[in-house]
Amino acid sequence: MMAARLPAILRTTAARLSALYLILFAICAIVLVFYMTSLSARMLAAQTMETINEEVANLGGAYQRGGLQRLVRVIGQRARQPGANLYLIADANGRILAGNVESLQPGVLETEGWTTVPFTYERYGEGGDDPAQPSVDLPESRVDPRTAHDAIALVLRLPNQMIMLVGRDLGEPQRLRSVVQRSLMIALGMMGLGAALIWMLVGRRALIRIDNVSEASRRIMGGDLNGRLPVTGAGDEFDRLSANLNTMLARIASLNEGLRQVSDNIAHDLKTPLTRLRNRAEAAISGDAKPEEYRAALEQTIAESDQLIKTFNAILMISRLEAGYSAEQTATVDLTTAVRDVVELYEPAAEEVGVELRASVEDGLSIDGNRELISQALSNVIDNAIKYASCDGRKAQVEVELRRADDGISLAVTDNGPGIPDAADRERVTERFVRLEKSRSQPGSGLGLSLAGAVMKFHGGRLELLPADPGLTVVMHFPVKTGG
Repeated sequence: MMAARLPAILRTTAARLSALYLILFAICAIVLVFYMTSLSARMLAAQTMETINEEVANLGGAYQRGGLQRLVRVIGQRARQPGANLYLIADANGRILAGNVESLQPGVLETEGWTTVPFTYERYGEGGDDPAQPSVDLPESRVDPRTAHDAIALVLRLPNQMIMLVGRDLGEPQRLRSVVQRSLMIALGMMGLGAALIWMLVGRRALIRIDNVSEASRRIMGGDLNGRLPVTGAGDEFDRLSANLNTMLARIASLNEGLRQVSDNIAHDLKTPLTRLRNRAEAAISGDAKPEEYRAALEQTIAESDQLIKTFNAILMISRLEAGYSAEQTATVDLTTAVRDVVELYEPAAEEVGVELRASVEDGLSIDGNRELISQALSNVIDNAIKYASCDGRKAQVEVELRRADDGISLAVTDNGPGIPDAADRERVTERFVRLEKSRSQPGSGLGLSLAGAVMKFHGGRLELLPADPGLTVVMHFPVKTGG
């Protein structure tokens, strides 16, 4: 099973990013280590050359003070010290006379000055000889590869044509380079192993979670809209994606349920007016009717048809608003003027049915929105309030109040009718086609408050129904206008 999953892991974005970062880090580490190694080697070489120059200057002073005899004695003393430099005195033919060098690579003593490349040599004592008693019969070219070392040196010719060599062993820089290289290989090996383990663990876990999401998606596509994507609670990108998709699925399920309810409501609530239309048309064509009766039947049919068209238009507008779409553009709306215009429009209708319509409107209030939609929503709310205003012989009153609130702008319409005492009923009446039993005698389709709620949702606000004691208060809460 693991072997089957391995190619899938290698194709994941996490695995590719891990491999890319590992390669990039390895390249940077190799370049950095080699740069530091080379820099360290150059610094050690420069320090070595500086040390040799100082040593040559000291030996030159000894030669000037006591000649060759003092020079040989000083070299003999320094050659015995632990970690001593390389010292050699040879004759003009290259035969070694004094120092702690037993043999040299051929050609080293032939050129005066700094050696251009490191050379091999063999110290006294490594083969059992005493560095204080050098053997002058050993040739320059005798270097045993088993005990040979690398070094750099400064070769000088003394006034009597004898040759002096002062050098330094390169073992320390070479050991440093070797240690750094071994450390690099170990570090790269550990990084590779750690990356592989993390790669496998993270990639395998990601694959398992993706498989779970795919399985849940297949069930949902199969028709199980109540299914949800798994959320582990880790809070990572998989959980955030699953949570967002679950929210989307819940929204889809809610829309589907709303569509089902709307279909049922349409079939139930529109059946009666359509039946009346059919019966009226059938009655008109049966028997001998006068032209006036035919005209009256047609006028009633047209009025009923207009009401049906209004109902369907309201359904369409609610659906578009709940989907977050409106063909109309939004702009800055002078809410104060819009409310006054709607109240003024309904004053004659309210006076005709004996309802006192009052308005208390605060000046200078504006929002970002659509004036036509807001006016339509307010018209529906005021129309409902006028219909249900009077009760128990009281003077029917409807009051419209627009004021600035702490969290935005509040537009409230209050009547003194029977109201809706039950909180559950107040929640239900904002749904489409919902009409309470005591409202069945009044004309309407049960879409007025639904449309108002959809308009408020479109504007980022909310619709709230509150008891007025007596009556009902419908509050439209608008968010504060931004940008001025």
